[in-house]
Amino acid sequence: MRTGAVIALLLGLTATPAVAAADDDLVNTEVSFTNGDLTLHGTLVAPAGGRHLPGIVMVHGSGSPYPRERYRDQAEAFAKAGIATLIYDKREVGYSKTNRSYSVLADDALAAVRALRERPEMDPERVGVWGLSEGGWVAPLAASRSSDVAFVVVLSANGGTPSRQQAWNVANQLRAQGVTSSLLRTVTVTQMRLAVGSGIFPEAHYDPVPALAKIRQPLLGLWGTRDTLTPPVSSARIFRDVLERSGNTHYTLRLFEGADHGLHRTDDGFTRLPEFAPGYLEQVTSWVNALADGPPKASTDVTTQPDEQIPELPPLSWYESPGAQLGLLILFVVAFGVFLLVEGALRLRGRSAPSRIGKRTRWLAAAGLLTTLGLVVYLGALLMGSTRDIGPVFLGRTLPWLALQLLAVGTVVAVLRAAIAWHQDGRPRSPQVLLPLVAGALFVPWAFYWGLLVP
Repeated sequence: MRTGAVIALLLGLTATPAVAAADDDLVNTEVSFTNGDLTLHGTLVAPAGGRHLPGIVMVHGSGSPYPRERYRDQAEAFAKAGIATLIYDKREVGYSKTNRSYSVLADDALAAVRALRERPEMDPERVGVWGLSEGGWVAPLAASRSSDVAFVVVLSANGGTPSRQQAWNVANQLRAQGVTSSLLRTVTVTQMRLAVGSGIFPEAHYDPVPALAKIRQPLLGLWGTRDTLTPPVSSARIFRDVLERSGNTHYTLRLFEGADHGLHRTDDGFTRLPEFAPGYLEQVTSWVNALADGPPKASTDVTTQPDEQIPELPPLSWYESPGAQLGLLILFVVAFGVFLLVEGALRLRGRSAPSRIGKRTRWLAAAGLLTTLGLVVYLGALLMGSTRDIGPVFLGRTLPWLALQLLAVGTVVAVLRAAIAWHQDGRPRSPQVLLPLVAGALFVPWAFYWGLLVP
């Protein structure tokens, strides 16, 4: 048995006989490789009869499941240009909306690189990684860990943290649908900071700069000027500055006019056209093939236009902490809800006196409870769902947000009216009345904080 075959078995690499691809000049080979206890499966797309080939391992964007076939068209384009390309199914174990590790994903990519390097048709010294979006964090991290990676190609890679990137992405989606009210800041800043502080946003603070600073391999970075998910100008500028400071002058950075997040043509950044941006595929293949003649010199077309306005996400203060916010929600639900339940029970028994303070406190409790629960449900739906289709927008507000703001104003009015009645009725000390009044007093700054009382 050949040495290469022995090493391949130790790495967990298996392959079935090659089968013809859709193009007669290409072959597909089913490949499996392991990272720890997990076996990943993929397809090597390569030119038929090729020898000493350069190779690319394609690293996924965010989301799961993420099957290899999403990259089939690009893999075949690269293979037709003489570059063997490995596409694989993204892991689902240990990856979800609330749980993921870029370190683990980088190890997956490195396992794929090792598997590809052991293929007999490959030149092991010319195997690199390609990463899109989230892969733009993962691929450089993998390259920073191993000299087995010969080069790095990133598409729409972020120069900042995932939390700020997501805030910028959501802000673009809301603005495109006409949102200009306080909902914009509530969703992109206030809610985002709470999600980060609660730990439900995985890898929220990941900083790509340390990994970039360790990369000594040639790097090709590509961005679309109409990308609405990744800020292209500021990200490209961060890549350029970090690589220059670290002494890596073997980079090429390009902006493609009229291209979206996946380097497809687009008219508005949101509607993806089927064609790739003119020159994208040729840029990748020519750059990778030219590495055979030596690493490139530094080259960039990053313009002098200003960086995008990306929301700042400072750490939470004590009153913004998950514990404090949860405590307030519990107080509101208990104070308003229990009052309504007790009052309802007493009225059924004929014991509830129709006093002025009682009537006004009922209005306060009803409006406060509806506003509180409505905000939690609506923001939760936006967080777990999507902000790409939020329905009709009126006066810069979605209809649910407009309703919540009107309820919040009604709650404040009810607080004032109940407080006046409490004072005029001799300041009764009944906990049944005091608790909703205290909750109502705290509701006012809480509603301002969450943008309910802000235009």
